[in-house]
Amino acid sequence: MAEEDVYIGIDVSKAWLDIAVDPTGQYWRAENNDRAITELEARLAESNPKCIVVEATGGYEAKLVTHLCEANLPVARVNPGRVRRFAQGLNWLAKTDKIDAMLLARFAEKANPRLTKLPTEHEKRLAALVKRRKQVLDMLVSEHNRLETADPDVLPYIQNSTAMLEKQLKELDQAIRSLIDNTPDLKGKQDLLLSVPGVGQVTASTLTSQLPELGTCDRKEIASLVGVAPFSHDSGKKRGKRVIKGGRPAIRSVLYMATLSATRFNPVIRKFYDRLINNGKETKVAIVACMRKLLTILNAIIRDQHHWNPEIVS
Repeated sequence: MAEEDVYIGIDVSKAWLDIAVDPTGQYWRAENNDRAITELEARLAESNPKCIVVEATGGYEAKLVTHLCEANLPVARVNPGRVRRFAQGLNWLAKTDKIDAMLLARFAEKANPRLTKLPTEHEKRLAALVKRRKQVLDMLVSEHNRLETADPDVLPYIQNSTAMLEKQLKELDQAIRSLIDNTPDLKGKQDLLLSVPGVGQVTASTLTSQLPELGTCDRKEIASLVGVAPFSHDSGKKRGKRVIKGGRPAIRSVLYMATLSATRFNPVIRKFYDRLINNGKETKVAIVACMRKLLTILNAIIRDQHHWNPEIVS
């Protein structure tokens, strides 16, 4: 490792930030507030780090990541599960805030995680609306399920709740459409995605708000980012099934529904799906392969800024 390569790990809690620097071994603690983070920015910038790794901690890390990105520091927000498996591989079984920060610094060096791209303010607003829409939809499905076996005494309450949720769902749909229509960048991206047969409003809104990397990665990177890239399970003469793992479940969920539609109405995906089935592939395997192909198409469309053309993508 070159002397100038500095890797930093920051373990985040509600009140504290524990910072470790590799290879110098420096460690210190700072408060998790705006003043302390501003001071931390300057100190980290002096180190000229190659990568700063922060775990996703349910939102406590959001302020820090925003500050570091705005300061043009190379920060990567990573899944805690990846880091924990990395620790097990190193046989780091002890767990303290200092050890966790040191582990994150080592992870930054060895794993070369993808740097976090800060969404625009409009993308943040859209992401919040799309997230709330999914929450309301999930609650609405639960309430509808309860209606089937509800006691007469509680039935009116469930009906009132259902009516309220349906009203909120309509309001959210209207707010999402209004935000997109009044934001040229979002509108342009949405129109490109909607030009692809099988992609609907929910899929386009979700991809626009929660996958800002779309169009900036190559096909392998975007597939791995979403979690539709197959991983091998081979050993010796054994050839195990390829499986998908990791990625972003919310995006994978809407992509799955879009792919089911695309296997019927998108000529390129339908032809690809039929060929896989005719070659003896299992239905689930064929669907996942189509998800990956559809994502690759969407990535190319955003990258090249052209509408759907089956002659180009086939």
